[in-house]
Amino acid sequence: MLLLAKWYLSIKLSVLIFTVTWKVNIKYLGVFCFLSYMFDSLTWWIVVFIVSLAVLVKASDYFTEAAEKLGIYFGIPAFIVGVTIVAFGTSLPELVSSIMAVFQGSTEIVAGNVIGSNIANILLVLGIAAIIGKRFTIDHEIELVDLPILVLSSFLLLMMAWDGQITVVEGGILLLGIVMYIFYAVSASQEQGTHSEKKGKREVHRKGEFPLSALLILFASLFFVFLGAKYTIDSVVKISDILNIGKDLIAVIAVALGTSLPELLVTVSAARKGNAEMAVGNVLGSNVFNTFAVMGIPALLSPFSSSGSGLAIPESMVTFALPVMILSTFLYFIMTRDKQLTQWEGWGLLLFYGYFVLATFGLA
Repeated sequence: MLLLAKWYLSIKLSVLIFTVTWKVNIKYLGVFCFLSYMFDSLTWWIVVFIVSLAVLVKASDYFTEAAEKLGIYFGIPAFIVGVTIVAFGTSLPELVSSIMAVFQGSTEIVAGNVIGSNIANILLVLGIAAIIGKRFTIDHEIELVDLPILVLSSFLLLMMAWDGQITVVEGGILLLGIVMYIFYAVSASQEQGTHSEKKGKREVHRKGEFPLSALLILFASLFFVFLGAKYTIDSVVKISDILNIGKDLIAVIAVALGTSLPELLVTVSAARKGNAEMAVGNVLGSNVFNTFAVMGIPALLSPFSSSGSGLAIPESMVTFALPVMILSTFLYFIMTRDKQLTQWEGWGLLLFYGYFVLATFGLA
């Protein structure tokens, strides 16, 4: 009888241990399956894309502000800071994400990023600014040099990309273009500054204490810029694999739209304040910088890419997105020739961008 009781207790204990073990294993197996699904699911990577893009854009904003403060502290004139650091900062998301794409072997993202950003800047950013501002009056003589440089940069990109690749040599030519443009912008700003000084409007710069906080923010924001850029490109690659669509298509819409947020915020703010020249000039300068620098620097770095030397330009970019960019540039040229931009023209630009988005994904 005692032996039977021991057997019964042993069997009961074994069943209990097995049941508990089974439940624990099932629980952890469920957690493991859930995490595996999340990390491979479209939802997860869309969330990663949105968060990393937000980090990239916001960190770029902090980087620009910190660099501007340090530049002024070290005696760099405010107009040169505006022409170089601020212009560079608003295009920093496009530049860093494009460089990251090159090192990860996804060079086709660069073309989508640049072309998509240029289209978004004119059709979306300028369109929204025109709607908010209702009517812009531009006093600056942009048709003498600035507009021709914008048109020239667009046609230069068209010619270089027509064969489906931007070579290292072509990247060097593009980079030379941005150096010449910055030199022109600085020279024009210096002339304007000299003219202001003759009128008794000399700017006074005071150094004061060293902005240590700005230096710390500069390095911290730079870290988050690269972190945001890395996961932005990672998520684009994953999303394109899951949806089985080209990475360049995601780049030309989603990445370009996200990286154009700094230009959108600056331009809309200028439109609300009635600063038409800043709104129009920000779009112009950003597009020139994108074409020359954001395409040129990654092309020069392409030999270090696993995909080989040169930037690949997908056929969809050459046959559709690039012609849309050229057409958008012509619209910008025509609309700003009379030194005015109306609300109705803004609605037209916005409708054109909506069509571009739909047509890119075959919905129009």
